[in-house]
Amino acid sequence: MLPLSFEFFPPKTTEQRETLEQTVQRLRPLRPEYVSCTFGAGGSTLSYTYDTVAGLQQANGLEVAPHLSCMGGTREEVRELLQRYVDLGCRRIVALRGDLPSGMATTGEFRHAIDLVRFIREEFDGHFHIHVAGYPEFHPQARSAESDLRHLAAKVAAGADGVITQYFFNPDAYARFVDDARRLGIAVPIVPGIMPISQFSQLKRFSDTCGAEIPRWIEQRMLGHGDDVEAIREFGADVVGALCRRLVELGAPALHFYTLNRARATLAVIERLQG
Repeated sequence: MLPLSFEFFPPKTTEQRETLEQTVQRLRPLRPEYVSCTFGAGGSTLSYTYDTVAGLQQANGLEVAPHLSCMGGTREEVRELLQRYVDLGCRRIVALRGDLPSGMATTGEFRHAIDLVRFIREEFDGHFHIHVAGYPEFHPQARSAESDLRHLAAKVAAGADGVITQYFFNPDAYARFVDDARRLGIAVPIVPGIMPISQFSQLKRFSDTCGAEIPRWIEQRMLGHGDDVEAIREFGADVVGALCRRLVELGAPALHFYTLNRARATLAVIERLQG
């Protein structure tokens, strides 16, 4: 079984916190290599992120990789936040450009993820394992797939230790992405991001936003199930489970699951992967 990692987002309400705790308890037996915690939509949930990271790290004994985005923050604010994560015992960071926080007109002192990577290396060299994002179907704002790969190569040259990809459903896209990355001299691990499927409308909304392609055959099959939630879940688990098996065959070094703070769909995929 490949190493696994799980992404969570910071809950805002008591109900969401209880859901996350239940999810963590269901996924902990899988012994994840680490879990990540997002910065929140538009960088607007900094306090929620820190509190969630602290809970995952201290109360649950998990290794946590907090997401850090450019977030319109100053160098001093980012330095202070990184020091707080050092004090918590965090040894990993996911460095992202992120979205501009709502209501803020400027990007602050960091504009791109590469700026964050350089800053982390300058200020905390040797402490953090730095993850950055990669896009097998290339970033929706990139000029081309080639320019996107060159941006990734620059992030790695600046000090990134590993790549976590955006989710996808076409394993050939991942295989080609890895081949092209290696051609450019990117030698760090490239871990595929996995999105379990439990609700088609939600998946469609996410995919339209981030540029991840849903193959037509998958979309049509899911639409054909109509309102049959259980049939959609079973079909989704079969599809993503088969994708994971193919990624293992292609030599993926690990699997990173975007859980959406729910355990059921992720567990269903892993059961098929183990079966």
